[in-house]
Amino acid sequence: MNRAPIDAPRLRSSLATPAPAFYDRIDVVESTGSTNADLVARAADPAVDRQALLAEEQVRGRGRHARTWVSPPRAQISLSILVRLPGIEPGALGWLPLLTGIAVVDAVRGTAGVAPELKWPNDVLLDGRKLSGILAEVAATGVAPAVVVGIGLNVDLAEAELPVPHATSLRLAGAENVDRTALVAAILTEFAGRFTAWERAGWASDELAAAYRERCATLGVEVRAELPGGKTVTGVATGIDDTGRLLIGAEAVSAGDVSHLRGQY
Repeated sequence: MNRAPIDAPRLRSSLATPAPAFYDRIDVVESTGSTNADLVARAADPAVDRQALLAEEQVRGRGRHARTWVSPPRAQISLSILVRLPGIEPGALGWLPLLTGIAVVDAVRGTAGVAPELKWPNDVLLDGRKLSGILAEVAATGVAPAVVVGIGLNVDLAEAELPVPHATSLRLAGAENVDRTALVAAILTEFAGRFTAWERAGWASDELAAAYRERCATLGVEVRAELPGGKTVTGVATGIDDTGRLLIGAEAVSAGDVSHLRGQY
């Protein structure tokens, strides 16, 4: 299948405020092992900050719990963003992947003409199927920790190319626009805007939490959470607390696989 490459010059020229001033560097490469791993390596230099890396193909892409994330070349968006967060409390770092999920949802809604939602903590669902996954990795600790957040978004995949049965793509969902260059520009713009506002708020989570709750399909749904150590919690997801944890009854869940029990994965 002949798929168009990401147009790097058009991408950079179509970024909206505050993105042009936000990113120190945006690279597009044809192939790499993992965009996250590449930016984690760059973060060893303390001067490196606010960089974005896109790959037309990842040969060692990975998701949460070291799961592989594979796609045909030029069929999805494989994007990682490196940021430093000076003065943030360690407990607040968990909001960064949730912020990224908000940015992806808003970018897709505004560009593709479909209405995805968030599944806690940071999967993006469309019609109950997984459209995008997000993985954040701490690359450096200290007073200004560096975090790399990776985004995999299925854009042009056919049914036979989907990585798992519960996945979908924008093309399969009948999206109005599957231009990957426009989608990346929208994601980078939304991320820059959300991150800038969060930093200006002193890393306070009130605004982020409200935005996340508005877009989260997990709230009010009966779920099953498989937690580290083999524990399972089942119940109705009632909220998101101030640190981004999912509330299931009286239990606050900070990590684990969460399944929706009524019609969504």
